[in-house]
Amino acid sequence: MGRSLVRNSSVGLVVGMALTLFLTGCHTVPTREEADAIRRSAIPRELAKVNLPEYVIEPPDILLIEARKVVPKPPYHLEPLDAVYIQATGLLPDAPIDGVYAIDEQGYVDLGAQYGRVRIAGLTVEEAKKAIEQFLGQTFAQPQVMVSLAQMAAMQQIAGEHLVRPDGTVNLGIYGSVRVAGLTLEQAKTVIEGHLKQYLEDPQIALDVLSYNSKWAYIIFDGAGLGEQVVRIPITGNETVLDAMAMVGGLPPTAAAHSEMWVARPAPPDGTGDQILPIDWVAITRGGDPTTNYQLLPGDRIYVKASFWNAADGFIARVTAPVERLFGFSLFGHSTIRAFQFGHLGRRGFGGGFGFGF
Repeated sequence: MGRSLVRNSSVGLVVGMALTLFLTGCHTVPTREEADAIRRSAIPRELAKVNLPEYVIEPPDILLIEARKVVPKPPYHLEPLDAVYIQATGLLPDAPIDGVYAIDEQGYVDLGAQYGRVRIAGLTVEEAKKAIEQFLGQTFAQPQVMVSLAQMAAMQQIAGEHLVRPDGTVNLGIYGSVRVAGLTLEQAKTVIEGHLKQYLEDPQIALDVLSYNSKWAYIIFDGAGLGEQVVRIPITGNETVLDAMAMVGGLPPTAAAHSEMWVARPAPPDGTGDQILPIDWVAITRGGDPTTNYQLLPGDRIYVKASFWNAADGFIARVTAPVERLFGFSLFGHSTIRAFQFGHLGRRGFGGGFGFGF
């Protein structure tokens, strides 16, 4: 009778808790008044999107720099891997010297099989001109040479893709590092050009973001009492709630079409307070209603609650699990004692004592 009373009490407790959950219910979609208020509001949504604020660079964005004007301050000394334009006259007519020549890693420029190599690394452009004229003058009477800098090897360290490092800087090779985190593109362009003025004459660059890696929104799935799953999605300025859910494959098994969903938007810098924007998933997906298909902003959180029945099932499972373990332990102990008793009596009956039945 005691065992029956315990079972009845446990069942009654579980049923009572489930009934309480059922009676309290949950708010799944915005009311008509809330939906009308959302339509009249200026909240960005599908078919009424807005441009995001001016982009602010943060780690680990990847920037693309194009060097439009990179002229070294004089006197510039030529370096290996630089390229120079050389034009010479008074030489072999069938082997002209007229073009761009690269300085190899040993500092030499190769003028061709008919002329040979000349070392010009470490020289200024004017000194390189004289060195080439002297070299060619050993074979030809009066060679005339013109030399100009075509491309600096260091230019390759300025132009190209640059990762914004965790300390907020980008690496410009021999020109050092520049801090760009927290700046807009125009501000970063000005800062980089200002830094390069230490080494170059009136440098000019073009700057853009190659990969937007620092702006995210989050989707949190309720695990029906068994934790929560968080998924991070990139924000590039055009994503809506429907886009975000498509990125993660839709609703999880713990949710349903009528599950409660909302966007939690952090407070803006002016401190006007957080926003909780209810989502009508059925209206978005089955009715094509853009009212609650909000445009997502960096930092937004989409929260998806578990369905009522999944939540109730998980709740009942958590409540009954200790009772089931208790009953299982009690039954195991009871069966063990009974087995011992019957086994002990059986040995006495067959053996006439407490021996092994012989």
